[in-house]
Amino acid sequence: MGSLKTEKTVTGWAARDSSGILSPYSYTLRKTGPEDVVIKVLFCGVCHTDLHQTKNDLGMSKYPMVPGHEVVGEVVEVGAEVSKFEVADTVGAGVIVGCCRECAPCKADTEQYCSRKIWSYNDVYTDGKPTQGGFASAMVVDQKFLVKIPPGLAPEQAAPLLCAGLTVYSPMKHFGLMETGLSAGVLGLGGVGHMGVKFAKAMGHHVTVISSSDKKRAEAVHHLGADSYLVSSDEAGMAAAADTLDYIIDTVPAFHPLEPYLSLLKLNGKLILLGVINQPLQFLTPMVMLGRKSITGSFIGSMQETREMLEFCEAKGVTSMIEVVKMDYANEAFKRLERNDVRYRFVIDVAGSNLDP
Repeated sequence: MGSLKTEKTVTGWAARDSSGILSPYSYTLRKTGPEDVVIKVLFCGVCHTDLHQTKNDLGMSKYPMVPGHEVVGEVVEVGAEVSKFEVADTVGAGVIVGCCRECAPCKADTEQYCSRKIWSYNDVYTDGKPTQGGFASAMVVDQKFLVKIPPGLAPEQAAPLLCAGLTVYSPMKHFGLMETGLSAGVLGLGGVGHMGVKFAKAMGHHVTVISSSDKKRAEAVHHLGADSYLVSSDEAGMAAAADTLDYIIDTVPAFHPLEPYLSLLKLNGKLILLGVINQPLQFLTPMVMLGRKSITGSFIGSMQETREMLEFCEAKGVTSMIEVVKMDYANEAFKRLERNDVRYRFVIDVAGSNLDP
């Protein structure tokens, strides 16, 4: 028990510039406070946002940057006032590691919408130190922003749930889309999209995967259990599917037209944007007005929703489909992710990569 008296030097893999190329980088963790937990990183998922951030696609990147926000680790030390975790617990850390705790979103337990939230990397902590993510041997995280990984979930499987899984679960809960019998559309079959299919099926929904080509049909239907598959360029198929979906989970992280998908929604249907896109999207207002349809968005989820989501996954047997790699494969994983050549989430075996000398 108690806080670290000295800063601990660790090794991570960092981007030094907008090339996004990662290489070993030594730095010191911040000193731990009474509510902090030191974790040995076991696994870390690779998210499309990691690619955006390391390449400065959003124009806000600071270097050196150690990415990674789907972190599963083992508790190795706890502060004197930590009450939720013990040494040897398997825990998860996600996209944010701090918030103001005073604003309306924080008081409503929706701290992910706090305007002063602290990102797990590419940000500055309250002590002025840069935050660094889970592509590293260890992290220090406030107990508020950690969750226990249920015993029924393998740690490498749990890692992508902390961002990709939560990103899907939170809007489904918030918008009342957890009742059985709904018709769901999932646009884009990547890391988040494949979780959209799995969660929707676990909730008893009829799931249609919508894609730009036919090449993922077998994967969607036979591997993930989708009920139907729709190619967006198939005019006859799209016309036949008009007014059939209660909601669409739109996970595409690049510019795309919205009108073709709005036409698929029933009256009061919802198009939920989950992809990070740095270009304005466009649509004709009658497409929304004439069906009282909604275009909305959602951002990860709260810590309470994270706990609920993990419990749901354990109870329903929901897991992510992953490819586990070592840290020295990270740059190749980024290249493959950029060309959508992964089914469906890379997870880095951080502990097995022996980062610290």
